[in-house]
Amino acid sequence: MPFSEKCLSISPSATLALTAKAKALKDEGRDIVEFGAGQPDFDTPEYIKAAGKEAIDRGMTKYTPVPGIPQLRKAICDKFKRDNGLIYAPDQIVVTNGAKHALYNAFQALLNPGDEVLIPSPYWNSYPEIVKMSDGEPVYINTDEASGFKMTPDQLTGAIGPKTKAIILNSPSNPTGAVYEKELLQALGEVLMDHSLYVVTDEIYERFLYDGFEHHSLAELCPDLKDRIILINGVSKTYAMTGWRIGYSASSKELASIMGSVQSHATSNPNSIAQWASLTAISNGYEAVEKMRRIFQDRRDLAISLIDATPGISCVTPKGAFYIMLNISEAFGKSYQGKVIEGSLDFCDVLLERFDVAAVPGFAFGSDPHIRLSYATDKESIQKGLERIARFMAQLS
Repeated sequence: MPFSEKCLSISPSATLALTAKAKALKDEGRDIVEFGAGQPDFDTPEYIKAAGKEAIDRGMTKYTPVPGIPQLRKAICDKFKRDNGLIYAPDQIVVTNGAKHALYNAFQALLNPGDEVLIPSPYWNSYPEIVKMSDGEPVYINTDEASGFKMTPDQLTGAIGPKTKAIILNSPSNPTGAVYEKELLQALGEVLMDHSLYVVTDEIYERFLYDGFEHHSLAELCPDLKDRIILINGVSKTYAMTGWRIGYSASSKELASIMGSVQSHATSNPNSIAQWASLTAISNGYEAVEKMRRIFQDRRDLAISLIDATPGISCVTPKGAFYIMLNISEAFGKSYQGKVIEGSLDFCDVLLERFDVAAVPGFAFGSDPHIRLSYATDKESIQKGLERIARFMAQLS
């Protein structure tokens, strides 16, 4: 009997597959430099871990309301008001099992078979797969290095068609590190005001910005769009809490109710202990987060200096998140010990197997001329890894 055609069309996560392969080689004793992981390498701050332990000791280990404990949803509303100038009520918040789960809820709530979702490319590799899992059709808007990997209003206008139901905005961006400036967001908002579509805005990296860039939310800049915006965020990146699996969405009350119903049958509530730890995280400022941000910027600057000094590779300097899209297209058509490099997958395979460096091929993000490097690792590893990439490029013929 045949399996689900929809599920068979879903591609596995390239980043998770790469991480697993690198770990296996590391377990064999290989000195692998890992540029693949999309998570801070810092430990969760002690005060947050203490809150989780306290929740266990207090017996906070039972089911909670499906959309999250009231205290956490209230704290999330306070965060939006304080940081983003946005007013939400607790019944507009759905706490989820990570931000990826919030995205899944959103598209399950929005899409009918055949609905199209606009996705600027390069994109985070889970976006199109989540859309397909929700019976939608991804439609890509190709950006390039000249624009800093940012979609223009003209591109948005040209991509909207009769089947367009929604668009995904991700700023700061995974995988490019692009940050949409206030003026560009306002210009995109003006286009969106003329069309009846929803906007799913992923702002999970909002605290990691560099070079004086500031984060702006489309819901803040274009309040008339707010009821059509589903804002996605979480504690994973900001507080180095990836394994705690707490994300959240903010939307209209009607959409929040639908997403809560979806979640009630898919997973029920998020982890109860992690919710109490997240309440402490969100309610206690950004001192620890700012320390991480400064370290990320220092690492980014080191990586850029090494890339600039290496013939054959280049990049656009990221303004946010902790990723670099490295242009390796000069390697295409060349060979290493008889292996012809025909694309980013070939490049990453040789890089891992022969030079002990793990990076994610750009084809997984819709941009084969690139590979994604995460600088959520220590400076020694960044130095070592980019020196190995330089040696690889020098040995191509």
